[in-house]
Amino acid sequence: MADIITKSGAVITDEELDRMADAAARGDYPGEPGRWIVRPQGRPALCDEELVTVTFKVPVSMARKMDAKAGRGKRSEYLRSLVERDIA
Repeated sequence: MADIITKSGAVITDEELDRMADAAARGDYPGEPGRWIVRPQGRPALCDEELVTVTFKVPVSMARKMDAKAGRGKRSEYLRSLVERDIA
């Protein structure tokens, strides 16, 4: 198996993984006990309310124009901002 490179750039070899697995099997965990923070996977929440999905179809030409208007942002962010301005 190839070495693993973590998000921070650290390299973990197979031998290190084996040592960590053996230690974990013995109940030996490095570091100090602390509080675990568990959150749902995925991107951060947009707001504190429950979200619903709203979908509709548009012609390809309109989608391209929306993407151009959104620029570096996402189409969904662009559409949310339009709706927010309209209902404000």
